[in-house]
Amino acid sequence: MTGSRPSLLDLIVRDVRVQDAFLPVTFFLLVTVIATFAAGPDAALLQRIGPGFLWTGLLLAFLLPVADLFRRDRLSGVLDQHFVRGFAPELVTFARTLSLWISVGVPLAATSVPAGLLLNVPVGDVMVPLVTGSVALSALAVAAGALVVGARGGEAVASLIVLPLAAPIVIFGVGGDLRLLGAAAIFLLFLCPLAAGAALRQLG
Repeated sequence: MTGSRPSLLDLIVRDVRVQDAFLPVTFFLLVTVIATFAAGPDAALLQRIGPGFLWTGLLLAFLLPVADLFRRDRLSGVLDQHFVRGFAPELVTFARTLSLWISVGVPLAATSVPAGLLLNVPVGDVMVPLVTGSVALSALAVAAGALVVGARGGEAVASLIVLPLAAPIVIFGVGGDLRLLGAAAIFLLFLCPLAAGAALRQLG
């Protein structure tokens, strides 16, 4: 494989960073535990408000790795290597979206099982929507990460970008509307890599 051009799968596998899941998953669990204590022992109340806490925790957890999604690769020259090898920025950002979903989205969705038990929310009611929503949030996170790469105070700027755009996803998720959630995930999976790629092109 020496000297050969990496494939899209190679890009995705290379970008999967298992260690990136630790902080978001820990944060997600802490939000769940705090919400459980705040709501008290009322099981009916927990079941009613639980989905809202799960989705809020998921959204906030996705904000944690945004600022570093492209910053490390830009500083190390990895992005330049991808472009020199002929990869379009849009393809690089699409690969980063899928790798972020594998690294962070899937572990967060899996963590919803114990989190749902704490909040008295049936796992079957939240697992599929959270998996689907994590795809959409991964796409938004990558777009925001590309827009703020190299910017001072990138974390705050990324939050300002992601939070309002993610509001419909959270609303669809809490409401359990899987069709709208799936449509939003497909739309963002197509649009966000294009926007992120355009942002990376401006880096020169």
